[in-house]
Amino acid sequence: MAKLKAKRFDTSAFLDDDEVVAEYLTAALEDPDPDVFLTAIGQVAKARGMGVIAEGAGLGRESLYKALTPGAKPRYDTVFKVLQSLGIKVSLTAA
Repeated sequence: MAKLKAKRFDTSAFLDDDEVVAEYLTAALEDPDPDVFLTAIGQVAKARGMGVIAEGAGLGRESLYKALTPGAKPRYDTVFKVLQSLGIKVSLTAA
């Protein structure tokens, strides 16, 4: 019997459309665990090119990876700069 090899699922491979990215980040932001949102931002940055996003946010590539690591506590301005570099506009609505 042949053994099956499973590939690790790579979310970033499917984040190729601005609307999909917006829905993905919105859903992640609704999760009460902040690590979910950081991971989602990281996946979008990976899809768009981590180096390009880091440069646009004024960060080093390694600094961006560290800021988006689960458990990290990035500053608001860091997250905001990364979102801007991703071309993401944040808006709020009443609950």
